[in-house]
Amino acid sequence: MTQWAIAHIYASYNNILISLTDITGAETITQCTGGMVVRSDKDQSKPYAAMMAARRVADVAKEKGITHIHVRVRAPGGNRAPSPGPGAQAAIRELARARLRIGHIEDVTPIPHDGTKKKGGRRGRRV
Repeated sequence: MTQWAIAHIYASYNNILISLTDITGAETITQCTGGMVVRSDKDQSKPYAAMMAARRVADVAKEKGITHIHVRVRAPGGNRAPSPGPGAQAAIRELARARLRIGHIEDVTPIPHDGTKKKGGRRGRRV
């Protein structure tokens, strides 16, 4: 019998969070972040940290008997970055490499419908 789960991947440019829930999305099975697997703060959002976090999540999924997953990728969205960070693709690739069958990959980034103003002022962020 195949058991399904949902892998929620939140990938910003500062960190990555991978959370595995049951098929309803109500109960969390396991979760791992980029900061839990690398030592340096600057490496939290890198593809290597995403691969290591995804490997930890996949190991727990195998122990629980999960063989198939759906993937939901999310960027910060809203009035922040609309595209996922560099670790999202590496995390999906690592989940597939861990012999978890992927059902469908879905982008669930929140899209503003004329929401609040972006931070930084009229002239933007001056570096």
